[in-house]
Amino acid sequence: MKIEELLILVKPDGVKKFLTGNILTKLSESNMIIIGSKVVKVSEKLAQAHYYHLRDKPFFNELVDYIQGKVYGDSWNMVLAFVYQGDDAISKMRRIVGATNPEEAESVSIRGSYGRITTKGLYENVVHCSSNVSEAMREIKLWFKPEEIIKNIYATKTIIVDKEKKIIWA
Repeated sequence: MKIEELLILVKPDGVKKFLTGNILTKLSESNMIIIGSKVVKVSEKLAQAHYYHLRDKPFFNELVDYIQGKVYGDSWNMVLAFVYQGDDAISKMRRIVGATNPEEAESVSIRGSYGRITTKGLYENVVHCSSNVSEAMREIKLWFKPEEIIKNIYATKTIIVDKEKKIIWA
């Protein structure tokens, strides 16, 4: 048994198409538990940090705009963020989510069912799913504070910020 955590995001196109319930139903087939969840208005700084590994690609700025929901207008500038935990979580969830390119994803996967490539070439793939254990840790720490997750999954430390005691990632 290999217990793992991972980040799942319902991207702005998934929210705009009212697919959140369908996506969560499909994800529940994994028998994983949700240990953190929230709605996030994605800042440019967070978007750039999330896609940091793609910063040298010509489509980087389009990805940043996409995850911020800029292409959908102010009503859809949100992402639903989840931390899932379970046995072999990453590979199980990646099978359910499907290939990054919706046209290559199995038709029964989330991206195969709900994703599309726009006429401008944008992959509207509805969800993000961590790709491996190290990326999952980086992403979870980027999107969540320790107190927003109901289990202690990573080392933390207590610091004082502006005379206020806070818990941060160690």
